[in-house]
Amino acid sequence: MPSGYIPIFIFLAIAIAFPVVLIVLAKLVRPSSPFATKLEAYECGIKAASDSRGRYTVRFYIVAILFVIFDVETIFLFPWAVRYKTLGWFGVAEVVVFLAILVVGYIWAYKKGALDWV
Repeated sequence: MPSGYIPIFIFLAIAIAFPVVLIVLAKLVRPSSPFATKLEAYECGIKAASDSRGRYTVRFYIVAILFVIFDVETIFLFPWAVRYKTLGWFGVAEVVVFLAILVVGYIWAYKKGALDWV
């Protein structure tokens, strides 16, 4: 085994042991007196109306996925913005194609009704 990996294994051991030790230490130190009222969900003094594990509509997940997709768009635009001057017109054309594909996808999702809340 090469000696270059020893610091990596030491760091890995510390990285695993540190949170485990802190969680066990917190479990030993904290006061624990569970009872029914304390274990209820906090609802600003109002009793819970229903179970918290209710079903969500599929539209919620579609909008969440669309948000992630358009959020990732900014991640792909950042390197282009950093290297804008060195890329020249070729870089501008690449970004226009990229944004056109995203706009087509957005229009498709809008026409499918993925963004309607009613």
